Amino acid sequence: MKKTLALVLVLIMMLSLVACGGGGDTEAKDRLAQIQEKGYIEMATEPYFAPYEFIDPSLEGDAQYVGADIELAKYIAEKIGVELKIVPLEYSAVLTGITEGKYDLAISAIAYSPAREEAMNLSDGYYFGGEEESDGYGWICRAEDVDKYPTIESLADAIVITQSGSVQEAIMNEQVTEAKEYKLIATMTDAYLAVAEGIADVCICDRGSAEIYAQANGGLAVTDYVFEVDPLMNSVVCAMPYNDTETLEAVVNEAIAELIAEGQIDAWFNEYEDYAKSLGL
Repeated sequence: MKKTLALVLVLIMMLSLVACGGGGDTEAKDRLAQIQEKGYIEMATEPYFAPYEFIDPSLEGDAQYVGADIELAKYIAEKIGVELKIVPLEYSAVLTGITEGKYDLAISAIAYSPAREEAMNLSDGYYFGGEEESDGYGWICRAEDVDKYPTIESLADAIVITQSGSVQEAIMNEQVTEAKEYKLIATMTDAYLAVAEGIADVCICDRGSAEIYAQANGGLAVTDYVFEVDPLMNSVVCAMPYNDTETLEAVVNEAIAELIAEGQIDAWFNEYEDYAKSLGL
């Protein structure tokens, strides 16, 4: 009887281990099937980074979220055959939510980085900076200070700010070795405002997006300095929970390839640059 009970217990434990391992694996590999079953895809984004994603205050609900990234998300949802549900979050919460598997997809001007690749699945790049003179990472300051901060060394007397959780934060930590003070803030728009209001002196930023903001709002200027970074960090990608490579990532990459071939993503960026300027963003 004791031997029989022991054997039964061993079998139960083995079945439990198989069930646990198989269940987790199935959950990871079948996310696309889960999306199709529930009829919608949840996309996390931080909607304060024109022209990628921003808010049109004249609209309501999900319609208020506009931008090139939003169009990409709509295309992916349509390709899968489901509705798109937009989850607006702070940027750090976007990344944490994807890492923890809370959301199906994140499209939020997410730049590639090796650290992110270790924590989540990243799509192929759909937008590539560094190709135009205005591209790349640098900093924005008050217009009257544009000649005051021409080099990294000149930032030694500056209060430097950037968005928490961003690639710009990593660049600041790695390359701005000396500053009067370092600050982090939830959104890049708030970082620009901090510089405009004298709370900070320079903001480490994406130069192209910062230029749009400066032109629309006045009083700020993007300096000529461009940080040297891994070229891959100039690519913008979609993020998905880890281990979804066999399903959702394949569909997302297929959608990106189609849109790039059609020139549609560049067209969206041009369209939403004008849109954002019309709103004063």
